[in-house]
Amino acid sequence: MSGKILLVEDEHSIADPVIYNLKQEGFSVTHVDEGPIALEIFSEESFDLIILDLMLPEISGLDICRSIRKESDVPIIMVTAKDSEADRVSGLELGADDYVTKPFSVRELMSRVRAVLRRTTTKTNKNDKSIKSGNIEINLSKYEAKVDDKNIDLTPREFELLYAFCENEGNLMSREQIFDEIWGYSFIGNTKTLDVHIQRIREKIEKDPREPKRLITVRGVGYKLVTDG
Repeated sequence: MSGKILLVEDEHSIADPVIYNLKQEGFSVTHVDEGPIALEIFSEESFDLIILDLMLPEISGLDICRSIRKESDVPIIMVTAKDSEADRVSGLELGADDYVTKPFSVRELMSRVRAVLRRTTTKTNKNDKSIKSGNIEINLSKYEAKVDDKNIDLTPREFELLYAFCENEGNLMSREQIFDEIWGYSFIGNTKTLDVHIQRIREKIEKDPREPKRLITVRGVGYKLVTDG
């Protein structure tokens, strides 16, 4: 991947390894440690993503997010030492795209960066397109999914998963690939999470979820969506 990232973080012990790893993955990084400077630079340059610390001197990350959202929908990942539900909800309600709590592994943050940028790119490139696989049709711009021309009710995660399977119709998607694309590395350990979502999707697209013919399991490897059962 490539692109321009604005990192707003006042703890250099955290910022330094993040900068290093972002540059290793091909990103151009601008780092600032004060809120007013972040807003000034943002007004002068365009960025593909912002990594924003919540606790900053002079202006809080929440206020910065609020200001940015008045003029831009650039993806924002908030980083903070706070772990209360209220803090997470506040950030997300202001328009943050994801939320990482300190202490975090750099690997986890890199995964979140890739996932957010991938979702943003997908929405930009395919905003007016729908994708079909047999009797399944997904319209990304309308955020609708249909089976046999009838709308089905999917959670946001189920929608992302089914869209990914339709995009890769006929091809095996390994569990590792699915976690990387949809959740990120931090979720790899919880394999039951994926199993539950797969079962729920089957209940909505299969004639008999107990004997799936569309979304099939490749034992020990992953899953594959096939056109005809």
